[in-house]
Amino acid sequence: MSQLNITSHAEILHFPKDGKPALAPNEWQVWGGSQDEGGLPDLEHGAHKVLVPFTWWLEHHHEADIASKATNGQIGVWFATDDDILKHADVIEAGKKVWPLVAAHFPIFRDGRSFSTAALLRDRFQWQGEIRAIGDVLIDQLLQGARVGFDSFALRPDQKLDVALKQFNLYSVTTQNSWRGLRTTRTAQAALDA
Repeated sequence: MSQLNITSHAEILHFPKDGKPALAPNEWQVWGGSQDEGGLPDLEHGAHKVLVPFTWWLEHHHEADIASKATNGQIGVWFATDDDILKHADVIEAGKKVWPLVAAHFPIFRDGRSFSTAALLRDRFQWQGEIRAIGDVLIDQLLQGARVGFDSFALRPDQKLDVALKQFNLYSVTTQNSWRGLRTTRTAQAALDA
């Protein structure tokens, strides 16, 4: 695996399904999974929680130490844009019992494949836990991300968190169904009368 450096703010934007958007400390280190890094980061000192690449999880999840750390809430996984999660449905189903957090990586903001990952996790796998957007995450992606199933966002460091918080209040009418609920219902006649 190649070296991967994913940076973000020290805070994440957390937007639970039935809650309001708020800033929260980013407690998770994103690890690229490179063997050059000497294996899994030390979880006893420094960052105590780590997101590992799904491909790394596939290779190591049977190890007792790894499974124990995941069960204890110290290890979650992140999906690359080319990870075939449908091919590994059994691993995803088992992961639902141990992963405290999953994330989908945006290598560049123009690459929207991670929106599909979040939608698949919510719709096909009925994932109820947190799904975080990581990588090249911009303010412009927040509304779309919230619709498909993301409920936390590790924004790129140059993005303004105060502006990001306001994005979810821009529109009072929802014209599409989403993971968060059905679209705003108005009859055609009511729209004409307005």
